[in-house]
Amino acid sequence: MTVLVADDHDVNRKLLRTILAAEGYTVIEAANGIDALNVLESSDTPIVGLIDWEMPEMEGIEVCRQARALPHAMPLFLILVTVRDTKRDVVTGLMAGANDYITKPFDKTELLARVKVGAQMVELQQTLTERVEELKEALISVKQLSGLLPICSYCKKIRDDQNYWQQVESYVGKHSEAQFSHSICPQCYDEFVKPQMIQLGVDP
Repeated sequence: MTVLVADDHDVNRKLLRTILAAEGYTVIEAANGIDALNVLESSDTPIVGLIDWEMPEMEGIEVCRQARALPHAMPLFLILVTVRDTKRDVVTGLMAGANDYITKPFDKTELLARVKVGAQMVELQQTLTERVEELKEALISVKQLSGLLPICSYCKKIRDDQNYWQQVESYVGKHSEAQFSHSICPQCYDEFVKPQMIQLGVDP
């Protein structure tokens, strides 16, 4: 799991990097709001962001707001880190797009717990996104065999979109993952196979 540490103070970034790296997280750093937003925009992996509220170039709250407006394919979990602790500040941060809020000075155990929750959330979102894509592909396959199929009344061949006639097995095989195993139904056995066996002198 990748964690973005966005803070304009070198000491704070170093502290957070040390804590998070010790827990196995991959850490990306940003020293201002613009760089933080660029990381969120360009990332091709899910991210948990520890975003300082007060940063140069762009405040953390604006980073959250703009990150939520991005046409982003990757899940994000954004945690505002700040000395502001009034209810109004908390509500403002959450309304701007932050998922969570932690105040300075933070407790290491609390910080790691919140990051862990964030990591679980983005992993869940990623899993759900993958399942949705799988369902979309499945629906496309199903739709390929939906609607009216022009079928010959005599030989039972099916006409495709290019006006070619194909055997049922060939057509269905090209438009789905179905595989055929051939057998003989009781009606066809009595109507076709049995008379041929009698004609050949074979006891059916």
